[in-house]
Amino acid sequence: MHDPRIDALAKQLAGYSTNLKKDEKVLLDLYDVPDSIGIALIREVRRRKAVPFVRIHRAAVNREMLMGAEDEQYATISRHLLTEMKGMDAYIAVRGSNNISETSDVKQANMQLAMKRMRPVIDYRVKKTKWCVLRWPTPAMAQQAGMSTEAFEDFYFKVCLLDYKSLLPAMNALKRLMEKTDKVHITGPGTDLKFSIKDIPAVVCGGNYNIPDGEVFTAPVKDSVEGVVSHNAPTIYQGIAFDSIRLEFTKGKITKAEAGGKTKELNRILDTDPGARYIGEFALGFHPVILEPMRDILFDEKIAGSFHFTPGQAYEIADNGNQSQVHWDMVNIQRKDYGGGEIRFDGKLIRKNGVFLPKNLAKLNG
Repeated sequence: MHDPRIDALAKQLAGYSTNLKKDEKVLLDLYDVPDSIGIALIREVRRRKAVPFVRIHRAAVNREMLMGAEDEQYATISRHLLTEMKGMDAYIAVRGSNNISETSDVKQANMQLAMKRMRPVIDYRVKKTKWCVLRWPTPAMAQQAGMSTEAFEDFYFKVCLLDYKSLLPAMNALKRLMEKTDKVHITGPGTDLKFSIKDIPAVVCGGNYNIPDGEVFTAPVKDSVEGVVSHNAPTIYQGIAFDSIRLEFTKGKITKAEAGGKTKELNRILDTDPGARYIGEFALGFHPVILEPMRDILFDEKIAGSFHFTPGQAYEIADNGNQSQVHWDMVNIQRKDYGGGEIRFDGKLIRKNGVFLPKNLAKLNG
């Protein structure tokens, strides 16, 4: 039996998120997902009189390619994919995963090679097309979340089909506040972090680029970060799971990084290039339905009452000049049930224990 929520999701992606117009070309990038979402997207794209193109990927096949990755091989792949992307007006990616650790045994040098070669494709897609990226619910994701498959599917559609438009007034108010702010001070268990966001744009994420969404992001002035942050949400990067990451900063640079038994792996990633030890993004998350981490960053970075602090590449739209192959969103949850915490903008308390205090931001508290 066909699930009507899939049609509703396809309508949201092709309509609200990417706002497809007649004759626009859209690439549907499908990773380990059922035919039903691909078919629903093709039909919705055509209903809007746009033109669908499809790529289908399999994680195990991708791993096998990466295991023996060679520079000229991935340079050729990148050239072909960039040519394809330049022919598109829009891009919608739906990414499933039956095993989030599928690439954990790929050599880091191979991962870095592929990431470096794919960067021009990603940069063009982000800067030149209308795009939206989302996960697809799988039993593996349900297991990550500690939920039954059915309960997780219900959660997933509730999260993805949120009325993002209703949050836009409060999100825009937060954007204006951040753009007027110079000094940020964040405190909490194991965290005492100070930095500036002066003159760097803030960007509203209200369901147009990532699904799920629910954040406003900017970037710190590159050399302004001082102090320490302890991330209490588990994370995964390059197929490796990390817990309890602790970072110390001096003049913007990560000078000490710890992650228990994964400290060596953490520092290896942070040594990818010079920019990997500087922060490229600071964001406040507030999706009212997402409360617990599940090692899936598109969900975890939107957790209600959270912020994320991202080693690596800055987004051009909120640029602090930092460049890197790495972009790793590390999440800290500041609700009372996670130990609490406070965020101050220019000395004024803006959020306490995950709750925004200004009246014009109250809608973001769920």
